[in-house]
Amino acid sequence: MYLKTIHIVFFSIFLTIGTTASFSQEITTKETLQVNANELLTIKDTTKVDSTKKKKAILEGIVNRKAKGYEKIDQRKKEMTLYDEAELYYQDIELKAGIIVLNYETNEVNAGRLKDSLGNYTQYPSFKQGANLIEPDSIRFNTKTKKAIIWNSKSKQGELNFKAAISKRENDSVIFMKDVRFTTAKDVDNPEYYFLARKIKFVPGKKVVTGLTNLVIADVPTPIGVPFAYFPMSEESISGFILPAPGQSNSQGYFLQNGGYYFALSKFYDLAVLGDYYTNGSYGLRAESSYALRYKFSGRINLRYENQIQSERGFPDYVKSKQYNIQWSHSQDQKAAANSRFSASVNVSSSQYFRNSLNLSNIGATLNNNLSSSISYSKTIPTLPQVNLSVTATHSQNTNTEQINMTLPTFQGSVDRIYPFAPKSGTKKGIFQNINLQYNLNGKNEIVTSDSLFFKPQMFKDGKAGFQHSIPLSTNFKVFRYFSVSASSSFIETWAFNTIRKSYSSTENEVVTSRVDEFGAFRTYNFNSSLGTTIYGTFDFGEDKKIQAIRHVMRPSVSYNYNPSFEQYYDTYAIDATGTTMAEYTRFENGIYGAPGLNKSSSIGFGVGNSFEAKVKKIDEKTGKEEIKKVMLLSNLNLSTAYNITADSLALQPLSISGGTTLLKDKMNINFGTNLDPYAIDNSGTRINTFNIDNGGSLFRMTSANMQINYSLTSSGSDGNNKSKSQNELNGGRPDDLFGKATDLNDNRQSLFDKNKDDKEENKSSENYNTKLPWDLQFAYSVTYNNSNRQSEISNNSLMVSGNIELAPRWKVGVSTGYDFAQDGVTFTQLRFERDLESWRMSFNWVPYGTNAYWGFFIGISSSMLSDIKWDKNKVPDRILR
Repeated sequence: MYLKTIHIVFFSIFLTIGTTASFSQEITTKETLQVNANELLTIKDTTKVDSTKKKKAILEGIVNRKAKGYEKIDQRKKEMTLYDEAELYYQDIELKAGIIVLNYETNEVNAGRLKDSLGNYTQYPSFKQGANLIEPDSIRFNTKTKKAIIWNSKSKQGELNFKAAISKRENDSVIFMKDVRFTTAKDVDNPEYYFLARKIKFVPGKKVVTGLTNLVIADVPTPIGVPFAYFPMSEESISGFILPAPGQSNSQGYFLQNGGYYFALSKFYDLAVLGDYYTNGSYGLRAESSYALRYKFSGRINLRYENQIQSERGFPDYVKSKQYNIQWSHSQDQKAAANSRFSASVNVSSSQYFRNSLNLSNIGATLNNNLSSSISYSKTIPTLPQVNLSVTATHSQNTNTEQINMTLPTFQGSVDRIYPFAPKSGTKKGIFQNINLQYNLNGKNEIVTSDSLFFKPQMFKDGKAGFQHSIPLSTNFKVFRYFSVSASSSFIETWAFNTIRKSYSSTENEVVTSRVDEFGAFRTYNFNSSLGTTIYGTFDFGEDKKIQAIRHVMRPSVSYNYNPSFEQYYDTYAIDATGTTMAEYTRFENGIYGAPGLNKSSSIGFGVGNSFEAKVKKIDEKTGKEEIKKVMLLSNLNLSTAYNITADSLALQPLSISGGTTLLKDKMNINFGTNLDPYAIDNSGTRINTFNIDNGGSLFRMTSANMQINYSLTSSGSDGNNKSKSQNELNGGRPDDLFGKATDLNDNRQSLFDKNKDDKEENKSSENYNTKLPWDLQFAYSVTYNNSNRQSEISNNSLMVSGNIELAPRWKVGVSTGYDFAQDGVTFTQLRFERDLESWRMSFNWVPYGTNAYWGFFIGISSSMLSDIKWDKNKVPDRILR
């Protein structure tokens, strides 16, 4: 491809001279000369009428040329010479060289370099057309035969850099090269490795075919080589085979993993079909496809299936299981549609897939107990008032209990708020002008099933469906200038397509609950109001103090909630054979939107929110000047409780306290909470209508408490949260490394730490490295205290840590581990080592113990074009199938 562009530029140079007759002369100039093609190609004479047919001008534009030394035209030799910093520009072509010689009789063009006063070569030829750049030692080109010879040419094709001793161009589409180096290293003159090919046939834009080729590392030839090689050079994706990675497992035997075929179906979508095979008969199949349409949407689909066998048939530990996983992520570009949006995030699998999967890329998701999915479409109708519609399908799965909850689908519709008494212009004031109402519609089809019944007809038989209409009416206003009052009331009508019936069965001698597939409806209403204000207080300590002042913001509120009794929707049933003992129930029990309340509730709620910040005198690190800064001490501290006026006992609700703050430049988040019960409990742990202080205890009885601390920090000061979603996160794992980094055998060239370095950072590799070590650190601490039944126990107390550090230039070390203080044991632990070998990469990944224990070593070329040149060795986990 690059020699094709050389032909164009030299062809234009030759035509710049054409066949113009001139006398030998020498012009010394530094100015740029503009040469018109028509003037050069037209020979002037005294004949007014010329019967010969004029030649058509070939050049389609003006050629600009200049030379620092001189421009020389020799009519006797039919040559033109541009010397010293010779330059030529024509359309999108740029040619620069020390010397350019054009012979317009033999149609040959020569360009070369010059020697300086020390005898060193300078001003190498440089040809550029568009984004393509070629820098040879010298070139020779014939405009008639279209043949060219180039010495020591350097070019770039995709990720490969070429340097050929001699290149010979036969025609427009075929180039032959001799003694060619090609490498993915940036410095082609001094690469850390290269492939030496004795002969190469190069078809620009299509393919490269080589003869005997062997690998050279640090200028030392190796016995690694091939008799021939083929490289497709198309700019578009090309289908091809994906070589598998071999290994050995104690349970499944020898294996080949992640081998298959890549289908380049279109520039908008592709498909990769991968498979694993184990000598004991286990196998896995995967289909991965990515698609994108600019300014419209993009997405990715993964389908995975594994047939797993453990041990041998006839042995007691023989287990055979089938596992699957379906992933789909779809995002719509914001510019695609103004009033509608479609998105999808699907992760559906058998409950034991990520725990039993034989592919290491799933290791981060083995510690996650929940899978979730969502597919949604929303539409906004720009009317007045505005109408919003959405349809959503959701999926939630607990991999421990193997219970699956799905909504297929959920429909939501709403009409924006309407202010019937508001003025047509100006602000709304008072109770009546702020009265507003809206309409909401919600419909669900909910399915609760288990992993064994998933995708089977039985899962739909126990589904529940219904609709709920709600019309909220609210208003807000000010009283006594500083107090805000809000009041609201809601009317709710619920439609249920599935109800129940309870009756005593004399044959079974127990109460039987039967499902009734019939339509039913009930209507409820409620009333809520609240009164609140904001109080500001400042404690001044003096301007000469380091802490000059502390500001306290308090937001107290009082609320009233009323929910009437809806006993008209309740029936009675006999609970024994006598038929005299009756119990109440509603046929809407366990409904998709709950049941109408039987007991009237009228309660008063009390709450107060607090925040504290300080005004601190600090010295700025950059300027060294003293500045006043605000520091958040406690971002929120909330207290709330309630009193039920209609309750005959246990009217006072527990006091709930929660709070949180950020420290260390917002890198550390701390959240805490506790529940304080004013009532005592009996010996069985049941709350009794006696205050705890009257039962010999304290004012409040702490029933539970919890605290979480999350900390993330890097040496550069960034939070490191700007990464795109990894496959580990798409599987259901954490976005950080606290559960370890997923090891994907299908793409080991990806860096373990996802660190992108620019050229400036790479050039610092030879500098003293003991002053600054790039690193990042994340840790999470969680503790939970439980005392609901006087057990006074720490039910959860764990610390998880993950960190990476660059100990030396191109040396990286990482670890993910933790400790469970409640269970007194070390949690999942992973050690990571990586060596950046510029164009190559070497890594070692090790999980020393546990169900996911494994180790893996890899060394190979980082470039995807030469991804099959690698060596890796893995000891995969020995799964115990469940």
